[in-house]
Amino acid sequence: MKAKKLIGAFSLVAVGIILGAVLVSGFGWIRPGFAGINLGAKTPPVNLNADATSFSQSFIEVAEKVTPSIVQISVVSKSENDPHQDLFFFPFKDFQMPKEQQGSGSGIIISEDGYILTNNHVVENATQISVQLYDKRKFDGKVIGTDPLTDLAVIKINSGTLPAAYLGDSDKLKVGQWVMAIGNPLSLASTVTAGIISALNRGQLNLIQDSYGVENFIQTDAAINPGNSGGALVDLSGAVIGINTAIATRSGTYIGYGFAIPINLARSVAKDLIAHGKISRGYIGVQIREVDASLAKSLGLDKPTGVIVEGLVDDGAAKQADVKRGDVILEIDGLQVDKPNQLQSYVASKSAGTKVKLSIWRDGKNIEKTVTLKPKNEKEEVTTAQNDESDSRSESSSGTVKFDNIGLTVKNMTQREKETYKLDNGVMISSVETFGKAQTQGLGTGLVITKAAKKEIKNVDELKSILDKNKGNAVLLEVVDSKGTARFVGIEIPE
Repeated sequence: MKAKKLIGAFSLVAVGIILGAVLVSGFGWIRPGFAGINLGAKTPPVNLNADATSFSQSFIEVAEKVTPSIVQISVVSKSENDPHQDLFFFPFKDFQMPKEQQGSGSGIIISEDGYILTNNHVVENATQISVQLYDKRKFDGKVIGTDPLTDLAVIKINSGTLPAAYLGDSDKLKVGQWVMAIGNPLSLASTVTAGIISALNRGQLNLIQDSYGVENFIQTDAAINPGNSGGALVDLSGAVIGINTAIATRSGTYIGYGFAIPINLARSVAKDLIAHGKISRGYIGVQIREVDASLAKSLGLDKPTGVIVEGLVDDGAAKQADVKRGDVILEIDGLQVDKPNQLQSYVASKSAGTKVKLSIWRDGKNIEKTVTLKPKNEKEEVTTAQNDESDSRSESSSGTVKFDNIGLTVKNMTQREKETYKLDNGVMISSVETFGKAQTQGLGTGLVITKAAKKEIKNVDELKSILDKNKGNAVLLEVVDSKGTARFVGIEIPE
């Protein structure tokens, strides 16, 4: 009897143990074995098709093939105050120290025997240059030549059989095209980012503090940060199409806008620096401005296009080729020109002695001029407004005229004012209305209107007569400031 009771008790205990184990494991109270752990879903939520897989593979292959051609450049240089202001930032000059400073940038191997293309501001005032390759080998670098006007430089290391990058054709780029930025931002070696081309021919950023500075950047949203300067902007074929140079930022780091120098310009600069150690650049010798809608209408153009010649360098290439003030340059060597920096960048890629063909709009007709580029003359002067005729007609008895329809008031000039401005004729703007047509077109107090509709203006009555006759049309004005700089302004006259 006792034996049966013992067996029954053990049976109950065994059943309890088994039942408890089942209950505990069901509620996750027993740690599962390593082999029994299954994490995540069994299948991905999206199955990539062949096109998506191929697209992704393009980025992978470009990163693998191009990254070995990008180097990290470490520099010790003499300290200087950074002349660049707070909005646009060169991703290199991020530390300012007394006497000497240390920084790093990037570079692109452009020849198997050790020539490397980078930014001028990376190696500017360098006392020591160290170059680290993708395989972690290090070499001392030597500056071969620099070009501050394009912010480009070439350095060299003593090494053979290096993986030179393939240089593409930046003239064929399109907005919206996928690109990749490869460099060493924030000392993070061989970093790759991707984005698209956001804009082309971006200029007037005032990154280069020189009136002859060439600014014709590729804008991209691929992330660029301090240390990317001199690195490569590449397309999905692996071709280098730009030299990463600057970012727009107020924090010193990337906020969405980066700028790269087109490779076609960089290639020509690099060749010159390698061959001569300096740039033998040709100059066309013009002072130009973009044509806006009102100016185009006043010139008889169907749409705003081209750049208008507002000044000519005395004895310059353009003047010798019979280019005139008021001409609109529509094309150069068959390439359409819509902004001053486009023309400037193209000419900057040519050496002195090169002939270029200009398509020009003059007096309602298309004409062509061939210009032989000349070297820069350090003593050159720009010819703008020159009027040789004397003031033979009397001034208006009223002295002042107000044009309410364009928000402009002008007055006759005194003899002293004419002597101050070194002019023989013209009427002075005495006031403009805020947000009026005149102010919108850049007219302001103190400017002198010397011509209207290509006719010299002696007094306010002559200007009034011309504007009254052109109601409903646009009138071309020629204005001169107190420094003698002349420019053209198109202004539409309401009916």
